[in-house]
Amino acid sequence: MLLRLDVSLPPMSSHPSRKPRVAVVFGGRSSEHAVSCATAAGVLRAIDRDTYDVVPVGITRDGARVPAADDPDALMLTPGSTPEVTDTGTEVILPTRVGQSSLSVHRPGEALEAPGEVDVVFPLLHGPYGEDGTLQGMLELTDIRYVGSGVLASAAGMDKHYMKVVFVGAGLPVGPYTVITDTQWRRDKAAAMDAVGALTYPVFVKPCRAGSSMGVSKVDGPEGLEAAIDAAREHDLKVIVESGIVGREIECAVLQGRGLDAPRTSMPGEIVVEAGHGHDFYDFEAKYLDEASVVLSCPADLPEGVADEVRRPAAAAFESPGLRRARPGRLLRHRGRRRGHQRDQHHARLHPALDVPADVGGQRRDLPRARRRAHPAGPRAAGRPALAGRCFALARQLHV
Repeated sequence: MLLRLDVSLPPMSSHPSRKPRVAVVFGGRSSEHAVSCATAAGVLRAIDRDTYDVVPVGITRDGARVPAADDPDALMLTPGSTPEVTDTGTEVILPTRVGQSSLSVHRPGEALEAPGEVDVVFPLLHGPYGEDGTLQGMLELTDIRYVGSGVLASAAGMDKHYMKVVFVGAGLPVGPYTVITDTQWRRDKAAAMDAVGALTYPVFVKPCRAGSSMGVSKVDGPEGLEAAIDAAREHDLKVIVESGIVGREIECAVLQGRGLDAPRTSMPGEIVVEAGHGHDFYDFEAKYLDEASVVLSCPADLPEGVADEVRRPAAAAFESPGLRRARPGRLLRHRGRRRGHQRDQHHARLHPALDVPADVGGQRRDLPRARRRAHPAGPRAAGRPALAGRCFALARQLHV
């Protein structure tokens, strides 16, 4: 089911006392287009309309930027409905030079419309062409304020290989893995698969520079490895293979500190995929289409003192690539062992239900509320509060 989402942008008052205007950008060219739409549905439903004016901007699978309906229900991802941004010829044009902050709308055969200034861009794109530093770089070039991490942190966070390299450089433990590049695979498949033999089965095969769901396979033995690598290569020609870790999947949300304050961490939560639903792991269907198969518990039932063991590396993982937004981080905790491993799938994102424990979401009064608090683009923005902090208040409203 495809949903038509093209509409006109609402007019905006130029009065100096107007509310800050937020451009919510979603969709995109990646295979997680529908997931991005569903994320936008959660944000559009929960954002405080008494505080912000909202301008939804959709990006089609072909990369066209179009005005989108401010309709959360139309963007929901369900078993019978796959939301998609469609191109009807109307185009949203972003500013092209420093000092400009007005969007323009172009309809074929008509003069440009200028609905007004946008104070901050809120990117909700998943995967390549938006979550990987590309959109952030475009916004940096024109000095447009935006929510989230900068170019480097976004690019590193999108690449599961280099995110592990950053974690190791910061002294954080990561699970065993190997990387298979496009050159290695095309030159000698057998040798590439032999390198996986050093890992412990089951293994997880993933596209390196994609999201945490599409193209991901659990492989129980060597006989299934080649097919899983080919499936991952449909999303990225660089593939990562990780040893399976038997343990519990513990989640800890991290909120950027204000000023020079340290990052704030939530009480850990836990994700449990229930048996009997046909899911071997927390895959795409379990995350987005089969809520009955997953139990999300917050706080997680952990022994005394273990919660702090989770929260410390979560904060360190947040800071290691220079992140400056709300980030739900996940760690895998070995059964019977004290050592945790970072789950290195890129997770600096918002899932449809806003994957953030509510105790952090309740810190609403300490979140930025005016456009002067939304950090500008550029290196000078480092350490300043990001408007993305608002997502935790949204999480509370969504009862996550």
